[in-house]
Amino acid sequence: MRKATTSTVAPLTLPCAHESVYVGIDVGKQRHIAGLVSAGLLARHERFEGCPVLAFDNSREGFRSLIDRIQTLCPLEQAYVMLEKTGHYHLALVDYLLEQDLSVYLVHVHERPRGLTKTDKRDALNLANHLYNQLEKGVQFADRSELARRALPPSEPAAQLKGLMGHRYELIHECTRRKNKLTALCDQLFPELPQVFRDPNSPTALRVRERYPTAAAVATADLEELWAVKGRTHPGRKQLASLQTLAAQSIGVHDPIRLQGLVFEQEQLIHELQLLERHLEEIACKEEHILQASREGRILRSIPGIGVHAAAAILAAIGNIDNFPNAAALKAYFGWAPAIRQSGVSVNSTTLSRAGERTMKAMMYLVAMKAIQDPGPWADLYERLVERGCSYDERRREYSGKKRILGRIAGQMIALLYGLLRSDVELRARTPAHEPLPEPLLYDATLHHAHQTGAYHSMKGPARPARIVRLARRAEPHQELCREPTTQQ
Repeated sequence: MRKATTSTVAPLTLPCAHESVYVGIDVGKQRHIAGLVSAGLLARHERFEGCPVLAFDNSREGFRSLIDRIQTLCPLEQAYVMLEKTGHYHLALVDYLLEQDLSVYLVHVHERPRGLTKTDKRDALNLANHLYNQLEKGVQFADRSELARRALPPSEPAAQLKGLMGHRYELIHECTRRKNKLTALCDQLFPELPQVFRDPNSPTALRVRERYPTAAAVATADLEELWAVKGRTHPGRKQLASLQTLAAQSIGVHDPIRLQGLVFEQEQLIHELQLLERHLEEIACKEEHILQASREGRILRSIPGIGVHAAAAILAAIGNIDNFPNAAALKAYFGWAPAIRQSGVSVNSTTLSRAGERTMKAMMYLVAMKAIQDPGPWADLYERLVERGCSYDERRREYSGKKRILGRIAGQMIALLYGLLRSDVELRARTPAHEPLPEPLLYDATLHHAHQTGAYHSMKGPARPARIVRLARRAEPHQELCREPTTQQ
């Protein structure tokens, strides 16, 4: 009689306690897919495509199941999570993971090479393997956009301004659309209106268009009533009389049936535009209140050329200054990093990189233009660099290549604001919790000029006595240069 045998299943071996686990999450609208990769899992499954995955819902219960699964493999301190920036669907998950003190990394979405299998499971495991190669193996990537960057929670004012700035850009876009439509309606109803009102969408012109929507209504209106509707702004009575003359001879639409539809559309567009402009004014007041109450806002506002909107946009874009290890990283993020093309002796050019945030690139251009237009150290620096680095065109009687100098000014301003924000972070870190915070270090124009007299010192380290090299008269051929130390002013 054959003796019965019992088979025992080997227990599942988990990674060691000291082993790190890398989690890649393919973000979806209603559910997410998480792939888990580690050195032990790769040794067991041989390839990252065979590592385990977990599907969980976009809910608190689903997020909790992900945390429980990670804790079965390693402590949360040894887990690293990587996600792609996919609109707004990943924001709730990122906030939850940061609350659990997990190390979260973000990467831009990249197009998958053609011919490869595309599934949510493979995408999640590919993200986990990407993070494993970068952090565990130290693999370097030629394309810096493929680097996974640590997600740090934004500062309190930056978190408040982030949504406001996005909503403000949308409102400005909608205002532009309404103004374009109103201009098109003006060309049909009263094409001669811009001869008196330079801007047919100005508040004064819109009041007149709302009360007298057609050319016939303007021509038959009482001049005193038209003056009262206009208010105490341009144009005057003589221009209003000429406006009525133009209205009586207008070539606008005269069909009554078509006029009804155009007038109704114009009335609604005017009300919509006025509502959008009121919302923009409320956002501007909110931005100014947040900036005045924050240390970062006061620092940015102290720099010439940076107004309320520019300071709010810069602070919202930065989020947390710790996201940028140095000023060069912030310049690249703002789109003011150089792009060098060099090959042999035939190709050698340096242009502005196309990478970076487009809105911040345009914003810093406007900030630099504003800074050099106002009298001050930035305007003096711009004039001095133009004379030194630009060629003079005799035919046009002006310097050419000024945009390169403007780029230099913008880059220097980015480095300045980075240094001030970084010094404030270090100042708060050095201040004990039981002591009140000292005032932040603001921009000072006198310190801006101090480097010319040898009293300037970098914010990167402690001040050191400057050394000024002076040329002495050469009485003998063997006489050397005299170096004379000066004391810090």
